[in-house]
Amino acid sequence: MEFVLEEGKHLHDVCSTLILPALSIGNVGQLAVDLLVSTMRAERVGYLDSPFVLPCVGNDAYGPEPQGDLALPLEAYESASNALTLLQQRSPVVKGTMVEFAKNLADFAAASGKNHVVVLSGLDFGRWQRIDISSGSQVHYLSSTNKDGTDDNCEALGWKRLQEYNPDQRRWKYLSNVAEGSVIQEEDLPFEDDQENEEDYYSSLPFAALYSILKAKGLKVTCILCYCSEGDNIHDASNLTEAVYKFLGRTPSNSHGNDDGGKWVIPCSWKTVYGPPPDVSIF
Repeated sequence: MEFVLEEGKHLHDVCSTLILPALSIGNVGQLAVDLLVSTMRAERVGYLDSPFVLPCVGNDAYGPEPQGDLALPLEAYESASNALTLLQQRSPVVKGTMVEFAKNLADFAAASGKNHVVVLSGLDFGRWQRIDISSGSQVHYLSSTNKDGTDDNCEALGWKRLQEYNPDQRRWKYLSNVAEGSVIQEEDLPFEDDQENEEDYYSSLPFAALYSILKAKGLKVTCILCYCSEGDNIHDASNLTEAVYKFLGRTPSNSHGNDDGGKWVIPCSWKTVYGPPPDVSIF
């Protein structure tokens, strides 16, 4: 994976925290990064060229009006005033290469001076209903701060640690061993996307590989997870973005410009995120 810096741009040393999405149900991680980039008026500083991500291209995502600048699969943005680097991923990882992709991202994060990585992901809302809805919050977390995945700062926000996280469970152990370079017997390798066993669901998702490998790289990792369903996930993305601001101890009003006075600056690409409105002549 190669990082290509845009002409005339540079990475700011102050941006020691990296925020990135893990592709999952509802694409809420990507939508939340969209809101963060747009609301913070983050500046695109470059892109990552990876053989492990499917190629795609599109128009400028943030505007306020499309300028004809190409949007690529993996782009890096920086908000120096918020001390943040944001990585947007617009296409899926090639099947069978999630671990290699995560290793490449960990190398990039370490080489660019990051010491904390925040991973944003959606989880299946149906599973949350079966497990615990007593907290009333869709937001859960997983942190590398403690071995059991807990973090006092997240707990203080009223979030619950992902209950199903068990570092001794077979697939979590597999990810940990791979991240640390341990030799694995071929017959012990779990299949990618194998979710037949309930206990394998969470550890088979992209955020789990990112968490395990970034952690093994010596980086602090916090996964902020939002239970949701497929459909119109703009509200879920807003909830996840709100959670990020709370976690960082910031408010949207501290970001660069909210021209309409609202909390979020909505990206222009969202105008067609769920297609055009229906033709009224059909009614």
